[in-house]
Amino acid sequence: MTVAAALPTVNAALNATSAALLLLGWRAIRAGRRELHRALMLGACGSSVLFLAGYFTRIALTGTHRFPGGGALKAVYLAVLASHTLLAALTLPLVLRTLQLSLGARFPEHRRVARVTFPVWMYVSLTGVAVYVMLYHLAPHHP
Repeated sequence: MTVAAALPTVNAALNATSAALLLLGWRAIRAGRRELHRALMLGACGSSVLFLAGYFTRIALTGTHRFPGGGALKAVYLAVLASHTLLAALTLPLVLRTLQLSLGARFPEHRRVARVTFPVWMYVSLTGVAVYVMLYHLAPHHP
């Protein structure tokens, strides 16, 4: 298997890892476990950085892929992909701002911004996995 062929699966796994770490980080802060929260959220950042590197590498190696076929699955795929893409563009600046506030110990502001960042980042991570599943496993003939 080539690197280009493996990257979609690796990237989906990184998105799933980010989502899991985000959820665990959210639960940790809700339980008052700040150090665990910090470690988990930094892990989510790391996983997302690795995802971005893998995603841009895959695009450079293979380009973009059209959804094969049509019908209801294609309509769902395109709707999920559109919302995923739009919110993904917002995620990086939101995450960077949230991280900046945390590292600067500006916790009231961090908490306010994180209330927006968390659901957007979680949605993007989960829909990234959904896009992968639809394109590579549910499509009639995946690329």
